Amino acid sequence: MATVVEIVTERLRLRPFRAGDLAAFVAYRSEPEVARYQSWDTSYSMLDAERFLASQRDVELGMPGPWVQLAAVDRRTGMLCGDCATRVVTDQPATAEVGVTLAPAHQGAGLATEALAAVIAELFEEHGLHRVYAQADDRNVAVHRLLERLGFRCEARLVEADWFKGEWSTLRVFAVLRREWGT
Repeated sequence: MATVVEIVTERLRLRPFRAGDLAAFVAYRSEPEVARYQSWDTSYSMLDAERFLASQRDVELGMPGPWVQLAAVDRRTGMLCGDCATRVVTDQPATAEVGVTLAPAHQGAGLATEALAAVIAELFEEHGLHRVYAQADDRNVAVHRLLERLGFRCEARLVEADWFKGEWSTLRVFAVLRREWGT
């Protein structure tokens, strides 16, 4: 049975998704500006969300394998604001990829920075990871700034390296090492 992880920050509670989160999850995943740089499209449905929830049943934060997504819930209101995702890769030791998605109404207030920083700290401090990285579309400047605020460096710009949603897209790869975290 998977260990249930809950990370509490100043404004958020990061925890496994629950069935009650799914309507809000579908709502923000269906927003064009949210789906633009993500692997899903605006037709994301409740059935998709139910499949997602089922896929999260046996995943565990910090363990190699599939993506683990944590609901980012406002501590004051209990409202789902977005989610943080991470997967410890299986082809490199102690290395994880991360991502974050917020509903439009919750963007621009520093919540993505707060949530992602807490997940990264958990990976480094509690799971002993060596390196955390993120990939972002070259046009997603807001995510580039977020990652740079967190101390990530841009390690690569892969020009038209990804066939994504019917077009070639350029990717940036950002990373931070455990020894650099918080310095």
